[in-house]
Amino acid sequence: MFVRLKELRNKNNYSQSDIAKILNITRPLYSLYETGKREMPVKFLSILAKLYNTSIDYIVGDTDKIRPSKKN
Repeated sequence: MFVRLKELRNKNNYSQSDIAKILNITRPLYSLYETGKREMPVKFLSILAKLYNTSIDYIVGDTDKIRPSKKN
């Protein structure tokens, strides 16, 4: 999961500070999430999935499909 957080952030040209501002947290706290030293709350995963146009499943490694399935 944590590798994908960093990959998605870099692919979308965001810094850790940018993401921390979006999540309304400090950069050091976001860094702890990205390095796996703290568990990221689901509400933050949801925000990041929308930001990166992917799914929580992709972020946490439950699928390798980067784009989410369309809802019916």
